[in-house]
Order: sequence, then C-alpha cells, then structure tokens
Amino acid sequence: MRLNVTKSKNSASLYVIKSVYNSKTKSNSSKIVEKLGTEVELREKLKGEDPYKWAKEYIRKLNEKEKEQTRKILIPFEQSKIILKDEQRSFNGGYLFLQEIYYKLGLHKICNEITNKYKFDFDLDSILSRLVYSRIIFPSSKLATYELSKRFIEQPNFDLHQIYRALEVIAKETDFIQSSLYKNSLKVSKRKTGILYYDCTNYFFEIEQEEGKKQYGPSKEHRPNPIVQMGLFMDGDGIPLAFSINRGNMNEQLTLKPLENKIISDFELSKFIVCTDAGLASEANRKFNSKKERAFITTQSIKKLKEHLRKWALSTDGWKLPDGKKSYDISKLDEMIDKADSKAKEKIRNQVFYKERWIKENDFEQRLIVTYSIKYRDYQRIIRNSQIERALRAINSNSTKIKKCNANDYKRFITKTSCTANGEVAENETYGIDFPLIQKEEAFDGFYGVCTNLEDDISEIIKINKRRWEIEECFRIMKSEFKARPVYLSKDDRIEAHFTTCFISLIIYRLLEKQLKEKFTCHEIICGLRNMNFLDAKGEGYIPTYTRTEFTDALHDTFGFRTDYQICSTKMMKQIIKELKR
Repeated sequence: MRLNVTKSKNSASLYVIKSVYNSKTKSNSSKIVEKLGTEVELREKLKGEDPYKWAKEYIRKLNEKEKEQTRKILIPFEQSKIILKDEQRSFNGGYLFLQEIYYKLGLHKICNEITNKYKFDFDLDSILSRLVYSRIIFPSSKLATYELSKRFIEQPNFDLHQIYRALEVIAKETDFIQSSLYKNSLKVSKRKTGILYYDCTNYFFEIEQEEGKKQYGPSKEHRPNPIVQMGLFMDGDGIPLAFSINRGNMNEQLTLKPLENKIISDFELSKFIVCTDAGLASEANRKFNSKKERAFITTQSIKKLKEHLRKWALSTDGWKLPDGKKSYDISKLDEMIDKADSKAKEKIRNQVFYKERWIKENDFEQRLIVTYSIKYRDYQRIIRNSQIERALRAINSNSTKIKKCNANDYKRFITKTSCTANGEVAENETYGIDFPLIQKEEAFDGFYGVCTNLEDDISEIIKINKRRWEIEECFRIMKSEFKARPVYLSKDDRIEAHFTTCFISLIIYRLLEKQLKEKFTCHEIICGLRNMNFLDAKGEGYIPTYTRTEFTDALHDTFGFRTDYQICSTKMMKQIIKELKR
C-alpha cells in the first residue's frame, strides 16, 4: 500500500491505494483502500502536524499489519450499484486440500515427464488436476468439467479441445501413471502390499451399438446396454493399487492374471496374498497364486462343493472356536442362548465357529475353512423373510409377472401352477410361495466358506477376508459419488483415460479419508469440500461463505493451513497455493 495525492484547484485529497492484479486481463490496476481526507481537514484534525508525514507513517503501520495479517479490512458496498455482468464472484477452495495430496503424489512431475516425451503445447498437469478435482467435487461430463473448473480459485489455462487431446495421451501412458503413482505414494503413506484385494465390476453406456471394448455382457445393474469391465487391485489399507479396463463380454476370471503380472513387473512386488470373491476363484487363478511367494484367500460357495464336502461342511458336530480346542455341536447353540443370561447370550451370538480340512483335487492341494455364526444366520433370515413378504404382496396384488430373475430376486420364491390338483390344465394360472426352496436355502444360513493355501492361524485368515467389503466400497464411491457411469465417451482410448482419472481421484480421496482418521463419511467429505466457497473481494482477498464445522476444523488442523478467517487476504491465499505446490 502507498500514498496517493489527488490535487484540484482548491484542495488536495490523500488516499491509501494498493496495486491489484487482474488474472483475466493479466494487468495491474490501482484500488483505493481508504480515503484519509483533504489536506485542510487533516491539518485541523492533527492540530498543525504535517499531514503528509502522518499519512506515510499511518500507511507504514498498515503495511506492517498487512504483513502480520492483523489489518482490519473495510469493503464498501453500494445498494444502488448493480454488480458487473458476467463477473464471477464466487470460487471454490475445497480443492486446495486435494491439491496438496495431488502434489505430494508427484502427479505434476509425472505430467512433466509425459509432456517432455510427446512435446505437445498444452498444460497436461493443469488438465489432469482439474479432471481429478472435478471428479471428486463436481463430477460431470468432460464438457461440464471444463466449465465447472472455472469455479476453482485457480483458473484453468486450457481449452475444451485440449482436454480431449489430453485424454488420448493419458490413455497411452496409463501403465506408466499407475506404476509411478504407486512408487510416489510410498513417500506419502505406508502401503500394505502384503495383502491385495481384487474384484471386478462393470460400467454401462447409454448407447445400443457394440464397439471396441463396449460389449454386451452380464451387467451388475441388469441394464440392457453395452458395458466395459474394470478389474481393480486394492492394498490392505483400502487404497487402490492398479486397475485395468476390459471388454464387457470378457469372462471376469480371465482378468486377474494379466493385471497381477503388471503389478509383479511394473510395481516390483512379488510377495503378497491375493484375496478375491467366489466369482474370481477359478482353479487356474488359485494355482497362479500358489507359485513362488504368492498365496490366495478366496470365498468358496458351500452350495457348489462336491457332495461329500458339502455334507461335511453342513454337519453340526466338530466345530471349534479360533482360540480354543473344545469341540461344539452348533445345533445346540440356540438352546444354550435360551438358558444364558443377557451378557452371555450376546457373546454366543457374536462367536464365530469353524472347521477345516485340506482337500486335494487334480494334484492341487488347498485348505477349506468353513465358519458358522448365529448372528450371520439371523441376518440372512431377516433378509429372506423380507423377500418372502415382498413375494406375498406381489401375489396378493395380482401384479406378478414371472420373468427370469437373478439368485437374490424375491421372485425366485414365487411358483406358477398351470394345472389343477387332479393334473388337468387349469383355466387360469395360480401363484404361490415355493416353500421347498425356502427350506433348501435355510440349510445354508450362517455358513461361510473360504479356501486358501496358507497355513496361518484361522482368526487371521478370517480377519483378512472380512476386509473385502472395502473394495466393494471403492466401486460404490466411483459409481455413486464420482458418477463414473454412465460413460458418455465413445473411443476406447478416451474411455481408458476417463477411468484413469477416476482411479487417481479414488486414490486421492482414500488418502484424504485416511489423513482425517476416517472420522467422516464419504458424503460428509465430498459435500464439505463442495461447499467450501469464497466471495472474491477484489483486491482484498477471499471471504469464506461456508459454514465452519467440525469437518472444516479437522481439514485445517490436518493440513496445517487455514482458510476460515473472516477474510483470507489475496497475499495469504497466494502463499497457501505456493506452499501446497512446493
């Protein structure tokens, strides 16, 4: 700030002014901070003291307070003055917390390496970072992302057509990005790569035509649209490790080995346990993870076991607890619960019993572990009873239209009869509940099977397998919160790049969640970042218009800077951005 004197024929007026930089016009202009008064008024007020000398000392103190961030700022508003047309006044600052993780992961350096390789003229770092921040805070199409990225405090320095050019480059370098991201992430957070979780999901397109990787296949959403498949590896802390995009009609069991081989070669990992669900547990995959220093833990469907193994698994005797040698008969557990006091009842309900044996088929040996829990049994029965109620309502309302249904559809309990009790053809079809099917399903309630080649303690294997829900949550976040589907892109390379940005976004989100000690839900985190808006007080700074909450306090405490002052000066905001990128 400095002194400015405006002289007229009869008087001289003294002002405090400061230079203001306009990022749009890339030019500096002067702004009046405070009018001190005329020379005559100041001489009277200061009782003969030199007004110019006083004004310079007053401005010196203001500059000191500005430096110490203690200056009181007065912003004049006029009721009669209309705001300028097309002038943006509100900006989002929630992305700043994502930006710190983005730079710590070295994504700007990865972009620089790719830029030097291809020698293009657009700013890949600026494009990728905006695609990532927007995917978390303002998930939308690429066209909308270009417009929404203008809501961030730092304005984009690229054009829309350059986004699509960048997608083609990102697709070519997706393997390099994934391996570099993993290596850089080791400096940010410990990666539990001793246990890897793998699963598949698919994403649909709102088109009818198959092309490239967009193929008709078994959709998770049961939609009649072409899909692509995503295979995802997650580490033991719930942070994504690597992904691949495959054809929609590809058998998901065939997707594991190619991606795992990439991890072994590109990530230089060799010793780990792969944990999967039953759908990915082919014998070939199990054998593949029985080599060298690898191992597997996979869900085993008890219904699909051979008859003698199924009979053994469902027998009521020979069950143990992980911490003891005593044998239990699980058919007597309900009787034990009835006789126990309230504290003991809850303990029995929460206990997990097990039995195990080694099985050998086709010269391949593995360990079959079956667990049983009263709590899990009751949960399954609650779900089934709810489905039976829905089936009864459908029958009573005469709105039943029996079509092919999946294994978990309530309509599986509805039977259709087209003949009378005498075996004659009935005039009208009748519907009823399939009680034999209910009884058949109830026989498996409470049982859960796992196969492994590990000789570790049972409780440790159960503990590892229990965390598979986190990879399901990764898919849910991408589909629901990040709105990764439906996919609106058509070219395979752009589709690959789209999911690369979703993958990077998921890593950054998971690291943010971890830094916040998992105190907040996904919805709270994303909505909190989205609502962190500021009013731009031209030349003075940014006024927070968001509500200060426990979440915003946790963000500021975790990242070591604050944006929740009554006004965050322009200088302070520039300093924050500079520090985040260091």
